[in-house]
Amino acid sequence: MNKKFHIALGVTDINASIEDYSSRLGCKPCAIVKDTYALFRTETLNISIRKSDTVGLRHLGWEDSSATDFSEETDVNNILWERFAASDQIDEILDIWPNAIIQK
Repeated sequence: MNKKFHIALGVTDINASIEDYSSRLGCKPCAIVKDTYALFRTETLNISIRKSDTVGLRHLGWEDSSATDFSEETDVNNILWERFAASDQIDEILDIWPNAIIQK
């Protein structure tokens, strides 16, 4: 089983955020939706950023290779947690944004 911590953030400037997070994480995004969304994967972290009017936490979760389907639940602090396989996340991105650029 391989698990990566997932954090989803809202950002006001997606292009500046892509540059900043690429530098901070030491990698380029593996998925990009122009002017809207980016997904980064490192050895231990899965982080998505999405253009929003408000900056901050959207949700948390786990990219989990043993997940057989997408699931979500809310914790005692009303924070949404997701659990999904990497392929399910890519499928969801392509369902929402068919023109997303996916890097292998």
